[in-house]
Amino acid sequence: MSDFEYDLLVDLTEERGVPGYEDRVRELVREALEPHVDRVRSDAMGNLVGSVGDGDYDVVVPAHMDEIGFMVKHIGDDGFLELDALGGWDPRILRAQRVTVHTENGDLPGLIGSVPPHTLSEAEREKTPDVEDVNVDLGLDAEDVEEHVAVGDLVTMDQSTARVGEFISGKSLDNRVSVFAMLEAARRIDDPDVTIHFAATTQEEVGLRGAEALGVDLDPDLVLALDTTVANDVPGFEAGERVTELGDGAGIKLKDSSVITNHKVHRRLRTVARTEDIDHQFEVLPAGGTDTGGLQRTSGATPAGAISVPTRYLHTPTESVHEDDVGDVIDLIVAFLESEDGTNDYTL
Repeated sequence: MSDFEYDLLVDLTEERGVPGYEDRVRELVREALEPHVDRVRSDAMGNLVGSVGDGDYDVVVPAHMDEIGFMVKHIGDDGFLELDALGGWDPRILRAQRVTVHTENGDLPGLIGSVPPHTLSEAEREKTPDVEDVNVDLGLDAEDVEEHVAVGDLVTMDQSTARVGEFISGKSLDNRVSVFAMLEAARRIDDPDVTIHFAATTQEEVGLRGAEALGVDLDPDLVLALDTTVANDVPGFEAGERVTELGDGAGIKLKDSSVITNHKVHRRLRTVARTEDIDHQFEVLPAGGTDTGGLQRTSGATPAGAISVPTRYLHTPTESVHEDDVGDVIDLIVAFLESEDGTNDYTL
């Protein structure tokens, strides 16, 4: 296994934190980050920033800590909960899942059920599912549900993180694996030539909102964003549709739907990877935005690049990454930041 703190990755991925309610994750990040930076602060959006160095050139390294989830929008007379999605869900994978409902007085286990197929009509079997059709069953009568649950309570998937062969699989590797890589980089970097702001951002899954606000506050000279990316290296996809492949190394982002990265930045990433003999691949993501775009433009024109963790089965409870790719991502972050002295010209 690659040389990193696996238990911390498990803690981060198994913790719960949907957009706007990342509190539990933020405290884990704060605890892990504080020993390795000079100062830590949070803001009214919930972004957490740990800064190290005293150079007059500022580099921000964002990784979003929110996961996709739900908010309770209605409690039916029968005690079933109706949900509003926080982030992009594929409704096909929601049936027959265990969930946790986070209430003011504690967490409750729940189920998203699926009725037996032989009890459905032909039309019902062929119907395209929708998130709005999902209901949570708490195994309680309606009176008990009304007593414990309120509109606005949050719902997350109930899934543990585990090794599967050479993979690590869990419910929120998007994007806790990048938060973890950021923390590992902060642990390894000492006395940088520039000021580095390691930023655990919020509300990425609902529109890059935390990063956009943070860009105004920090006004960085350079952005190196961290996120997961698609690895459709599974049956049913042609080679050109795979985006990245697990086990082939860190992803160097060229574009996604929110950003075209600064080509001087991604070329320097490539040069660093080659010089340090770090496995890497190039990412052209046709759909899906990241904090890279959220920070590239919000405080004026900012050179921005990104390193991505190739991930299978994104936005499902079984997201999977290759442990070697995680190690390559950490190595590339560290090598890039340690070699950044603020004199590189990223203007185009």
